[in-house]
Amino acid sequence: MGILDSLENSPELKGMLGQLGAAVIPVVLGQVMGNGGQGGLSAIVAKLEQAGLGEQVKSWIGTGQNLPITAEQLQEVLGSDTVKQLAAKFNIPVDQLSKVLAQQLPAAVDGASPNGKLPHTA
Repeated sequence: MGILDSLENSPELKGMLGQLGAAVIPVVLGQVMGNGGQGGLSAIVAKLEQAGLGEQVKSWIGTGQNLPITAEQLQEVLGSDTVKQLAAKFNIPVDQLSKVLAQQLPAAVDGASPNGKLPHTA
């Protein structure tokens, strides 16, 4: 899983989800990003860039500070149906899921791109 390991211990994540269970979000993020959190990384990055969020993506992959993405932007990129399906599958409110994913995705991409480059297997 690599890039998702740190999410399980994220204080922000645990605080927001409370009784919903912080262990669920790494699994959701893994599904958003593809097989085991690695297989779909290039695909999600491409989707974000096509949606006009290239500057944010570059900041996550680069070695500097990560620019934020909003829950609304992420939901638009993934598609509201996809977000609704994920939320229903894991029994998490859609707005809460979108908000947490928007907070955690930059760190996940950043963690998956050591030295400012996506791995070849992404």
